[in-house]
Amino acid sequence: MSTAATEDATAIAYGDWPWAGDAADGPRAAALQALSAVEVEATSQVEYRSHGAVLVIGPVETAWPAALALPDTMRRVVLAPPGDTPPPDASDDEGPAFLRGRLSSLTGHLGAFKALLPGPEGGDVDLAALYVSPRPVFDLVLDLGERPAFPVARPPLGYFHPRDRAGLDAALAELPELVGEFEKPRFFAYDASICAHGRSGLKGCTRCIDACSTGAIASLGERIEVDPYLCQGDGGCTTVCPSGAIRYAYPAPRDLLAGIRTMLRAWRGAGGPPPRLLLHDLEHGHDELRARAGELPADVLPVQLEEVTAGGLDVWLAAIAMGALSVGVYLPARARGHERQTLDLQLETARRLLSGLGLDPSAVTCIDAQTLAGWARSQVRPVPGEPAAFQTHNDKRATIRLAMDSLVARGTPSASPVPLPARAPFGDVRVDAGACTLCMGCVSVCPSHALGDGGEMPQLNFTEDLCLQCGLCEQACPESAITLEARYTFDLAGRRAPRVLHDEAPLACVECGTPFATGSVIEKMLSRLQGHALWSDEAAQRRLRMCGDCRVKDVMRADIARFRDNDRGAA
Repeated sequence: MSTAATEDATAIAYGDWPWAGDAADGPRAAALQALSAVEVEATSQVEYRSHGAVLVIGPVETAWPAALALPDTMRRVVLAPPGDTPPPDASDDEGPAFLRGRLSSLTGHLGAFKALLPGPEGGDVDLAALYVSPRPVFDLVLDLGERPAFPVARPPLGYFHPRDRAGLDAALAELPELVGEFEKPRFFAYDASICAHGRSGLKGCTRCIDACSTGAIASLGERIEVDPYLCQGDGGCTTVCPSGAIRYAYPAPRDLLAGIRTMLRAWRGAGGPPPRLLLHDLEHGHDELRARAGELPADVLPVQLEEVTAGGLDVWLAAIAMGALSVGVYLPARARGHERQTLDLQLETARRLLSGLGLDPSAVTCIDAQTLAGWARSQVRPVPGEPAAFQTHNDKRATIRLAMDSLVARGTPSASPVPLPARAPFGDVRVDAGACTLCMGCVSVCPSHALGDGGEMPQLNFTEDLCLQCGLCEQACPESAITLEARYTFDLAGRRAPRVLHDEAPLACVECGTPFATGSVIEKMLSRLQGHALWSDEAAQRRLRMCGDCRVKDVMRADIARFRDNDRGAA
């Protein structure tokens, strides 16, 4: 992704492709023209300001010439390893500043890098504060060390770690261009109220943190925080999020699916058979596919995203429900391994769902340059019936439900729930009735309210349609009575109907008869208190079988009786 303002991901008209506007290619031209006309809600912009202060890190024999190759108008500071010999011209006041040492930390992004060195008397020294003014930050970093200072798949904008001479030449050419003011879209929106990251001090879902390629997402206990300056629109976080708490904002899912729905409608209106959607990224996939546009059959419709990981299970299933024959996710030659890893779970989940519906699981697949031609001509069984025309409102799970309900009505769903891979966002909660005490610890931490109590009755209820499979209930259970089972139930009524996971007859107070707890809770308490001096006598154990009011009264009676006995003894 470039630092310049990004083009609208769904407003590219594909006018530079060989078949654009070809009268013989009527359905595709109509579909892409309709797509380019779809309005996308704007998102806020993230601004960077760079004044050209650059830190060059690495051995003197490579770092010093690299610094000299940069324009004199840039403030250049070279940091070489402690044992390196200074270059002869290091004392030139007009040239780069030179020092030796090892960084204790390097953080930040374009226009705001902070480099710390160990201080002579302990603590850290801010390197930019010594060499850069009036803004004591480095705007850019050229790292020629063996290991990158940022061990993430996508380092911050403004940081370069070239691996060969060609990469170094490219970095030296680009660095002077990164002086000035730049903007990029704020790619994400976050709703903490439905986030399943944590509750009551317990850590639950970490899928977004695990999927983030830039290190932009951090845990803040019960919620997450996303640094908009580090985020580069990867979209993997939004793809794996089970609740939709973090979603893509440029374009928003609602706008992306509105574009897909519009283009498919225009395609059908022009007489085209069910088409294949080819999702590709803006930066690399667009160029690779444009170069091979002549090889793509007339039933292939390209759909451009900022990143292919910005569209996941909700987009794929909705596209199939809306009339696409298949969905191919194109990974360009420069794709990183994390992108495939992010997509793998989603692809496997989609295929199992389609198989469970009696539909063709190959309708959703990941492709690259080697498999593109085979995918474009592969045989895929179309989904029978009329395409869906539902609209969505940026609610990920609602979109998946709408798509699945449409496909269920048009497929031949299996009677049994379909097993899904672990960490899929749908499933069941199993409770060991022999271990569960109905303490309701699981209910208190469930972020989606899939688990609920029985009100006045000692009862644990569960609504499968709401379950995120986040694992918080498992962690909260003191008896380890809960296990998760990732699956999808096609029966809508059964999925939405609360069912009882465990219940017990309420235990009546031995004093007044008022129901106040369950037998399993009291027996568990007695078992754990066995041998304790304060609970060894029969009266204390009987007190545990009393309601709160009666327990207080019983303690007071015992205290009064003890005082009387003491008074008699004193007399």
